[in-house]
Amino acid sequence: MFETAAETSGDEHKRDSMPTMGFLDHLEELRRRLVYSIAAVAVGFCACWWKVEKIYDIMQRPIMDALRANGMSEKLVYLNPTEPFNLYLKIAALAGLFLTSPFVLYQVWMFISPGLYRNEKRYVVPFMVSTIALFSAGGYFGYRVVYPQALGFLIHFGRQFQPMITIGEYTSLFLSIILGMGLIFEMPILIFFLALMGIVTAGFMWKNFRYAILLIFIVAAIVTPTPDVLNMCIFAAPMVALYAFSIGIAWLVHPKQRRARKEKQAA
Repeated sequence: MFETAAETSGDEHKRDSMPTMGFLDHLEELRRRLVYSIAAVAVGFCACWWKVEKIYDIMQRPIMDALRANGMSEKLVYLNPTEPFNLYLKIAALAGLFLTSPFVLYQVWMFISPGLYRNEKRYVVPFMVSTIALFSAGGYFGYRVVYPQALGFLIHFGRQFQPMITIGEYTSLFLSIILGMGLIFEMPILIFFLALMGIVTAGFMWKNFRYAILLIFIVAAIVTPTPDVLNMCIFAAPMVALYAFSIGIAWLVHPKQRRARKEKQAA
């Protein structure tokens, strides 16, 4: 009882010691962080525009390999004279955003950090590193495994026809796969925050594991660009592994488990 009162008093002291900001101060801080972020992305855009053709060469490598393997012409087409220029603008902007994402995430953290307690601010470095690392791992997995497998199946299936693949359609498919896999790999981050706030528990996730697998395969069937079971499984396998990994994360960071570990250490 006395420990609870002390903890409550400590929480009130922390809450009282937190800096307070008015509405206009919040708006000014938001404006400042947005200006910094936009300036950083603009610098990243200029840097990537300088190498945008090489970036797109890397992007179209999977389709070139698939066309070559099936003895087809290794050339994409466009239907509008402005399409290549607009496409390069889009690619340079996205590449610049990804290049400067650590700085942009830092600005996001600097905006929300005044509303956090001191012990909560220690998550900034793990949050930034894990977010970028998981997204990059998902994109790389999509680029090296998922996308080549899907393209190989699709090009081989339509080998009796002459393909006329436009750069716009190819880029849209490429980005949907790569960005989709990157977002899928962010599942542990989402579970981390949900468990940290006590919304989900490891027990709940484990109890509903089979339903989660069913949902994962439904999502994989929707997002995979091919109808075959192999590519659906390729999509679903990392999602199942990430879900299992997220159960461990939920167990570690859930408030009940943290309190239990503190009581064990105190004893």
